[in-house]
Amino acid sequence: MFGTTIAAKLGLRVSQVDTVLSLLKEGSTIPFIARYRKDSTGNLDEVQIQQIQDEEKLLISFTERKIVIEKTITEQGKMTAALHEKIDAATTLNELEDIYLPYKPKRKTKAQTAREQGLEPLAEILLAQQNENIEMIASAFINEVIKTTEEALQGARDIIAEKINEDAALRAKLRKLFETKANLQSKVLADKIGEAIKYKDYFDFSEPIHKVPSHRILAVMRGFLEGFLRMNIAPPEEDALYLIDEAYLQGSSAEKPHIQKACKDAYRRLLQPALETEYRTALKQKADEDAIAVFAENLRQLLLSAPLGSKRILAIDPGYRTGCKVVCLDEKGELLKTDLIYVHEANKIYDSEYKIKELVNIYQIEVFAIGDGTAGRETEQFIKKMNLGLPIFLVNEDGASVYSASEAAREEFPNEDITVRGSVSIGRRLMDPLAELVKIDPKSIGVGQYQHDVNAFRLKEKLDQTVVSCVNAVGVNINTASKQLLNYVSGITETVAQNIIEYRKTNGAFTSREQLLKVPRLGAKAYEQCAGFLRIPQAINPLDASAVHPEAYNIVEKMAADLRSSVKEMIGNENLLKKIDVKQYITETTGTLTLQDIIKEMHKPGLDPRKELEQFEFANIYTIEEVKVGMELPGVVTNLTRFGAFIDIGVKQDGLVHVSEIAHKYINDPSEVLSLQQKVKVKVLEVDVLRKRIALSIKQTQPTPAANTNHASFKKKSAMNKQEIDLSNLQVTDALSMLKKKFAK
Repeated sequence: MFGTTIAAKLGLRVSQVDTVLSLLKEGSTIPFIARYRKDSTGNLDEVQIQQIQDEEKLLISFTERKIVIEKTITEQGKMTAALHEKIDAATTLNELEDIYLPYKPKRKTKAQTAREQGLEPLAEILLAQQNENIEMIASAFINEVIKTTEEALQGARDIIAEKINEDAALRAKLRKLFETKANLQSKVLADKIGEAIKYKDYFDFSEPIHKVPSHRILAVMRGFLEGFLRMNIAPPEEDALYLIDEAYLQGSSAEKPHIQKACKDAYRRLLQPALETEYRTALKQKADEDAIAVFAENLRQLLLSAPLGSKRILAIDPGYRTGCKVVCLDEKGELLKTDLIYVHEANKIYDSEYKIKELVNIYQIEVFAIGDGTAGRETEQFIKKMNLGLPIFLVNEDGASVYSASEAAREEFPNEDITVRGSVSIGRRLMDPLAELVKIDPKSIGVGQYQHDVNAFRLKEKLDQTVVSCVNAVGVNINTASKQLLNYVSGITETVAQNIIEYRKTNGAFTSREQLLKVPRLGAKAYEQCAGFLRIPQAINPLDASAVHPEAYNIVEKMAADLRSSVKEMIGNENLLKKIDVKQYITETTGTLTLQDIIKEMHKPGLDPRKELEQFEFANIYTIEEVKVGMELPGVVTNLTRFGAFIDIGVKQDGLVHVSEIAHKYINDPSEVLSLQQKVKVKVLEVDVLRKRIALSIKQTQPTPAANTNHASFKKKSAMNKQEIDLSNLQVTDALSMLKKKFAK
């Protein structure tokens, strides 16, 4: 139904869009379509498929609105063939609402009152602009209600103002004027200057709406909603009035002053407020989507962080007064032992060292995982001094406290306190970040930008889509996966995830994918959707440990038979695999793209797409007081925003690298050159101990590119530098606010 429209908007073939819509209607998930229906869709990726789904939702909503509008106007008895044609031809919601405006039920207006008083004929005489004797004509409308000619003329002008406001063609012109010339303006309320100091950059602010970035939109709107700022969105008034006058004035006449008054009233009282509301909503939606996109990309990178893998881990949740909670985990992340040590009290150091050594020996510990929050670096220093020869990792613990107090944590560890659950989460997060982080509400992970200001429903929807994408990209070991992890697998509902866990407890580990069909409420469609994303290491059929879908097993078996080999012998055998000619195995349902994926998977079945974990060490500094201007330090990217990157340099406060200090070339967005968890070298530019702020630079640790003598290039760089400075001045409040939030957390 919508294939042609969506295809044109997204630049895709109609057949691609129709195929995706058909598959979605059949109950296929986006990860399944992207991974196992490439030949049908023409190799569309998850992003494109998601766009198709989103566009279909918008078009359905638009169509439903059209139906409601047509029904309402028809019931009023005002529908005409021409009006019906206009409604059918409308392609945007704004255009549709403009057509509907004159017929839209509304509260009693000044114009309605004037019509009830019989002043519409006077309004029509004024609009005709025939140079009549207006005062004499208006006097004829005086009665018990209308006492003077001015009252009559005012009523007529009210009718004209409403007519101007409901002029769809004029509104379209004014909307274009707003798009090109409107500014977002803010001013501080005179009696709020002291309280509003965090919004200082927006006390007298103005920027074109087509240029203002999302974080500044959200900052101004937050200041407005908190009652500190006045906000206005409008183009120069004279430009707007010129368009209205052009549409309604017909030269010099006695009626002209009245029409001009009506035009000005229509704009100031009706059009400008309405269009401001419209653009405020549009700007908010744009800013929301931008901020949500930043959050989603940061979340994706965090979820796909390099895993340590199956190791015996001693995890520590550091603390000062209450001590450090210690847990020992086996290779599967199962809790073996809990303990408590005090590394910040001199009289307890020896006892703490003894406990750690004993736990390492008894539980054959291979790695230390230490939470990077309060006392994290000091605890790391304590473990290092013991010289046990084991790797030590500082683990980002954002959200660990949220998990430890959650129902999922209570269900798994009903007899353990919050600190134990938090320590287990830290250890498991090192082992497999994805498997552990899916247990936490994504909003609590701490990699967002203005997440409290954006549309909560849309944020959750986008973050859930991101988690689903990541989980299915990596694949899930069905014999070790938690209920929360299984719940994000394509085709698996919360109920089915619980049933898989119960089946596993009752029958032992799965040995084949076919066993999934014995799980209650996991039917044929759910099996089709989930099977390829579930892994069974050491399964009877080696393909069950791979990303090859069971529907393609017969193809792999035929390949092996043609090579006079078994499937097991063929897997990973480069010499055999390069002999396969995929063209021989093309069928009506299996094309070249699917076959290429199968061959690729046969080279390294079940390969984890995530990078390998690298050990990292901070410099030998532990507090902000030790950080000095000019120092060059190793750091880790912990958060990316549009205005800069936050870097952990091993002290309690993350430093900020403004976007202008990231690279020697001009960049618009830090994510162009940086990614979450990336190791970087930074130079300290400024330290404010009192306010706990550290300004850093990445580019000043890198060699300056060779000077370009080309004059045009020089001018371009100069313009970019100026833009960087402008951005820096305007974004400083956002950056400082983010730092403050990070410190408070």
